[in-house]
Amino acid sequence: MKALLELVRRHRGGEPVGIYSVCSAHPLALRAALEHARATEGYALIEATSNQVNQEGGYTGLRPAQFRDLVLGLADESGLPRERVLLGGDHLGPNAWQSLPAHEALARAGVMVGEYVQAGYRKIHLDCSMSCAGDAPVLSDDIVAERTAALCTNAEEAWRKSGGEPPVYVVGTEVPVPGGAQEDLRELAVTEPGAAQATVAAHQSAFASRGLQSAWDRVIGLVVQPGVEFDHDRVMDYRPARARQLSKCLGEVPNLVFEAHSTDYQTEAALRALVHDHFAILKVGPAVTFALREAVWALDSIEQQWRGEARSANVRATILHAMCADPRHWRKYYHGTGPALDLQLQYSLSDRIRYYWPVPAVAAALGRLRATFENGTPPLALLSQYLPAAHSAVRAGTLPMRMNDLVIHHIRQVLSHYSRACDPQTPEEGTVT
Repeated sequence: MKALLELVRRHRGGEPVGIYSVCSAHPLALRAALEHARATEGYALIEATSNQVNQEGGYTGLRPAQFRDLVLGLADESGLPRERVLLGGDHLGPNAWQSLPAHEALARAGVMVGEYVQAGYRKIHLDCSMSCAGDAPVLSDDIVAERTAALCTNAEEAWRKSGGEPPVYVVGTEVPVPGGAQEDLRELAVTEPGAAQATVAAHQSAFASRGLQSAWDRVIGLVVQPGVEFDHDRVMDYRPARARQLSKCLGEVPNLVFEAHSTDYQTEAALRALVHDHFAILKVGPAVTFALREAVWALDSIEQQWRGEARSANVRATILHAMCADPRHWRKYYHGTGPALDLQLQYSLSDRIRYYWPVPAVAAALGRLRATFENGTPPLALLSQYLPAAHSAVRAGTLPMRMNDLVIHHIRQVLSHYSRACDPQTPEEGTVT
């Protein structure tokens, strides 16, 4: 990926630039990312995670080529040239098969990585940090690095068969759990500089032992813990002083930047500080779908006050019913009861609601809500009450009063923090239209 290699070159040359990666499979979240990239004249880096999209379909039911076609089709609709769409795979490793013995889980992960590369994904985060059945609870750097190098072999073989630009890689052993912390947060340990350097050395050695030196030259990112995370209702904000030594140690490792996971819900100032401190790749996922949920809840309330409950789509009630009927996507994470559970189901920052948008009853209710806004215009006072930023844009004549446009506008408020943090030259007026 020439664009990412050039970004790393510029950053290591002293420019305070970075890129944000949107990790989501929801079409409206993807559309928001693509429209925002078009408006800000940047790239849209879209990454599918291993549990969302894999050779078995993941929880979206999509294989890598199908997700690629979805994203590129939405890019065409958004007016973003395809060459400004960068596709990546996030947490590609045994994550989806941790219950299996390591050799079986890694065999499946190898097939998955091959499918991603053959489908044209060129930013590949190889993540073998998690234990499989029979493994020790915490894996050594050497074991993680050896498994990572094995998956890199699969990726390189797939690239040689499919052609095109060679993939670039992100590696690391201190990888946050996908989707946010599963426990209450109190304090996070920032990666020690020595640990980061040892991780790099272990991976470089493992790549060399498999004859992957040319692939190692395309490793652009190292995942470490800068001290940022979120749980159900708390955000651990970035504190530059705590990561100062970690930031400095990157000077001894050429051609790399840090990749920061779980940057969701950080302030714009914190995101800018992360980029300044060499966390030049910022991952965001649940914060985007949380914003989507906020907008849909607002539109649901507008519809009910405008048309009355009996004539409304009742999207909120429908999705909560679906969550209670099938708790498998949240049962391990939410442990409240009564009103406390109601709050977690709807408002947890980990946003387990994102798993339920494809449920047929939910999709049908969302379709009815969309039709309501296609076929009529609610009082502007209601839009001012529930979506004041959208109200201002509607009044200015820059935003249609349609459901999809209103939701996308709200999501882009989140993305604007990232685009400004990653590129100081991003014009203020280019953040939303």
